[in-house]
Amino acid sequence: MRSKKSLSAEQAALFDRLHLPHGAALVAGVDEAGRGPLAGPVVAAAVILDELHPIAGLADSKKLSPKRRLALYDEIRAKALCCSIAEASVEEIDRLNILQATLLAMARAVQGLRLKPRLTLVDGNRLPAFDMPAQAIVAGDALVPAISAASILAKVQRDQWCAQIDMDYPQYGFAAHKGYGTAAHLAALRAHGPCEHHRRSFAPVAQLLERAP
Repeated sequence: MRSKKSLSAEQAALFDRLHLPHGAALVAGVDEAGRGPLAGPVVAAAVILDELHPIAGLADSKKLSPKRRLALYDEIRAKALCCSIAEASVEEIDRLNILQATLLAMARAVQGLRLKPRLTLVDGNRLPAFDMPAQAIVAGDALVPAISAASILAKVQRDQWCAQIDMDYPQYGFAAHKGYGTAAHLAALRAHGPCEHHRRSFAPVAQLLERAP
C-alpha cells in the first residue's frame, strides 16, 4: 500500500528543485484558462495526480494540440486521485476584476476536490486564500505535472464552453477565436455589439458601449 507520508523519488527531486517542503503526499496542482478573452467565464481546475497511475505527456496546455489536449483531458479525469473544475462568471469578472475573479475560480476548484490537499501548487505569482500550505510557481504549468494536468482540464473546459456558445451566437465566431480579441472578433463586436457573455469591464467592449447611441 502506498505511504501517504512520503514522496516518490521523482516528486522529491522536483520539490528540491523548486525549494518546496517535503512530506506532502496529496499535492494539488491548480491553473486557469480564460483570463485574456473578451467574453465568457474564467475557468480553473485543481488536480491531485495518482503516482500509481502516471500519465505520459503532461505539459503546458498551450503547447499541446487540441486533439492531444482532449485525449489527456479524458485520461486525467480517469486516472487522477481527484480533480475539480470551477469558474467565475462574467458578472463576477466585471464586478471584482479579472485577477480577483481568477483567484475566486481557483479557490472554488480546490474546494471542490474530494480529497483535501496537504500542499497546493498554483501556476503564476499570486495565490488565493487557501486554508492549507500553498505556493505560487511561475511557469508551473511547464514544471509541475499536477499543474500541467490542471492547465489541460481548464483549457478544454473553456474551449468546450466557446464551442457551445458559438452555436447560440454564430455571428461572433467564438469557436474559432475562443473569445480573444482577434481582428475578426473585434469586427464582429463592431457589427453586432456585445452579447450577454461579453465582459463589460474589458476595454474593447467598454469602448463600444460608450460609443453606442
